[in-house]
Amino acid sequence: MATNFGSHRTVVGAHYGWRDWLAQRVTAALMALFTLVVLLSLIFSSGPIGYDKWAGLFSGQCMKALTLVVILSLAYHAWVGVRDIWMDYVKPVGIRLVLEIFSIVWLVACAGWAIQVLWRL
Repeated sequence: MATNFGSHRTVVGAHYGWRDWLAQRVTAALMALFTLVVLLSLIFSSGPIGYDKWAGLFSGQCMKALTLVVILSLAYHAWVGVRDIWMDYVKPVGIRLVLEIFSIVWLVACAGWAIQVLWRL
């Protein structure tokens, strides 16, 4: 006869959460570096800062590619954070699933809009 002590716990692996933790740090560092590059580009440019200067800054293919990576990083960074909030504070599974789906749709729409604005310049 087997005796059951305590509840059964499902273990998902030794590195559970490590990937999300690292992704948050890497995307945050990338966004901080991008912000620094943009600020330094504007600080060390001459003349007034207007639409022409912003359009010129983001018109190069290299800057567009870097901005695209930052937009995608921002979306993923936000997804990991929002998903953790939903998992920690919303206990009913159905409501949490609806909130997660809404969050994904919203973040994809925001990223798509940002990319559309970027490539229109």
